[in-house]
Amino acid sequence: MNFNKKTYFILSTLVLILLAIWIFTPAKSDGTNYLTTKVIKGNFISEVYSTGQLQTENSELIVLPNEINSRNIDLYEIKVTEIVEEGTVVDSGGYVATLDHAAVEELRSKAEEDYETAFNAYEDAKIDTNLNLSTLRDELLNAQVDLEEKKIILDQSIYESPAVKRQAQLDVERATRDLEQKQTNYTLKKKQDEYKVYRESERVRKQQKRLDDIGKLFNALEVTAPKPGLVIYSFDRFGKKIKAGSTISRWRPQIAELPDLSSMISKTFINEIDISKIKVGQEVKVGIDAFPEKSFDGEVIAVANIGQVIPKGDAKVFEVTIKVDGTDKDLRPAMTTSNVINTANLQDVMYAPMEAVFSNDSLSYVFVEGRNITKQIVSLGAANENFVVLKKGVSEGDVLMMNQPDESDDMPYEGIEIYNELKLNQQDSLSVN
Repeated sequence: MNFNKKTYFILSTLVLILLAIWIFTPAKSDGTNYLTTKVIKGNFISEVYSTGQLQTENSELIVLPNEINSRNIDLYEIKVTEIVEEGTVVDSGGYVATLDHAAVEELRSKAEEDYETAFNAYEDAKIDTNLNLSTLRDELLNAQVDLEEKKIILDQSIYESPAVKRQAQLDVERATRDLEQKQTNYTLKKKQDEYKVYRESERVRKQQKRLDDIGKLFNALEVTAPKPGLVIYSFDRFGKKIKAGSTISRWRPQIAELPDLSSMISKTFINEIDISKIKVGQEVKVGIDAFPEKSFDGEVIAVANIGQVIPKGDAKVFEVTIKVDGTDKDLRPAMTTSNVINTANLQDVMYAPMEAVFSNDSLSYVFVEGRNITKQIVSLGAANENFVVLKKGVSEGDVLMMNQPDESDDMPYEGIEIYNELKLNQQDSLSVN
């Protein structure tokens, strides 16, 4: 009797062990070993990583002299012949750069020739005017004398025949018309010559003004600092740093700048996949590649609305500006930064490695291990480089497969209601927009 009980107990225990193994061992169709992971419940931080460059939030620009903007000077760009080394500390009024004297000297020589030509034309116009008006005045005086003579003859013809008297009368009328015509011609010619002289004098004045402006520009080719500071080279329109030999356009007159090192920002570019996660006000950890031991708190203060294509590539990126909190004497513009942007900080959520989540054109799903493998539709939330939040479809501790079973294409989806709910939410969002 005791033997039977003992045998029964042993057999029952073996059956329970075999049953437990059968229940908790997932079915495998071909004996393939699969990598698995578990759904974790806890706090989740989503971060976006990017590389940027330090810049100053405010700076004083060192630009071409104002004299170059004069409309009298046909100089639209000028070369930098010398410039102080980048990073040089200068005082207010201290030397920064020298611009091309040869180009301005050539302009001045041409302006002097033009002035000489204009002045000679002005003198010629005055002489011509005096000669012309002098001749006209003589002709006018002769016409007056002729009229007087004709009037005397008319007065003396009182005792002559009617024909003689009529002839004398006609001579007076003709002399009168001739005098009037010469008076009109003299007035018109005088105005014409006066305008000609004025026009030539204006040419002389303009050439003199141009010559003066070029002289002022020549004296201003030694560029100085408007205030004390650290000299940082500016960039030309092609994105290259200004240096000795660079050409500066009057439409982009920046040569260098004096940055305000007390207020720094990091300019970075985020790819189009992650830009939807970035919002103004998000916290950032800013690292400095040159000083790995240093890090600063920061905040996103601007996000570009329009993307730009990376040179020699097809990917689009969006410019993001990060304000760096605090100051440090070692920080300099153009230093490379490593930015970690905190895009989400969630409490008590479920998440799993990204490798455990699969997707097709319309939905995301996971493979849940158990007695049978389940192809479960899930609703995704925030993500970081390694993990993604699973809002619906799984529970804490669920074992997920990290590679697809061979028969996955033939497996039915579980949780189709989650997919329908997601689709309905998307339609509602589109209708609102």
